[in-house]
Amino acid sequence: MDWRGYLPAITTPFARDGALDHQALGRLLEWLHGEGMHGLVIAGTTGEWPSMTPDERVALFAATGAQLTGKLPLIAGCSAFTAREAIAFAEAAATHGFDGILVTPPPYFRPSPDEIYGFYADISAGQPLPICVYNWPPGTGVDMPLDLLERLADLEKVVAIKQSTSDLRRFVTTYFALSERVRVFGHTMDEYGLALLEARGGDGTMGAGGVLGRTQPDFYNHLWAGRIEKARICGSQDRAILDAWYTVDLVGRFGSGPAILKAALDVQGLPGGHVRAPLRDVGADDRERIRETLAALGRI
Repeated sequence: MDWRGYLPAITTPFARDGALDHQALGRLLEWLHGEGMHGLVIAGTTGEWPSMTPDERVALFAATGAQLTGKLPLIAGCSAFTAREAIAFAEAAATHGFDGILVTPPPYFRPSPDEIYGFYADISAGQPLPICVYNWPPGTGVDMPLDLLERLADLEKVVAIKQSTSDLRRFVTTYFALSERVRVFGHTMDEYGLALLEARGGDGTMGAGGVLGRTQPDFYNHLWAGRIEKARICGSQDRAILDAWYTVDLVGRFGSGPAILKAALDVQGLPGGHVRAPLRDVGADDRERIRETLAALGRI
């Protein structure tokens, strides 16, 4: 298990009628691999897992695994309302060559810390793959406290935590407390993140979409090679799209995260596709805002 660097949670291309676009998916996976991503997260929040049927999610794992197994780490988004469902998705991911799973606490229910611990304990005991625990307050309504994350880090198959908080102090506290026990993802690719990575090291970023291509993994490639100024330039581009397209709470400013990222791919001539209802594609004016941001960064 060697997860580190930039591992985007990628979009899932849907056709206008809502069907999974397998051809576009294949092209997107080929492009992301060619751009040097350090791994991929499939069917995460950005992948619109809540709008997929179980069979569709398994089909997504099958198509991705057939194309990329063994070429880079593949992490399956297995978030679900019950541990039983998450285990079934994890078993399918293992069958199709995935290296691990990413799981949030059950959304909507707002379970207690003990209930969340039991949920992850059941998943750890019930399936074969390493687990990345995903703290995602905007999507689950739960912000797992540090003492709960410390308990979860002791579970046998938990090997990583994705701490998706916009609170720098909260991330740093999590990193310092747990980095010697599990991998901690969520480093920002800006001056604060760069300073932390230079001073104390770190595992990486499970970012959204990978829409800037090689620029995003190159932040880490340059950092690891000691080319700090080049890393800083790459990181500033990632920061630019976050500031332009998202609020400080990591919620889309003018549409859902998947819709924004798919539009960003589309305007670059890449296979973004459509979002699936109830989400809506961004409108023409906002698509132009996305185009302007990418033009300013030299992407188009």
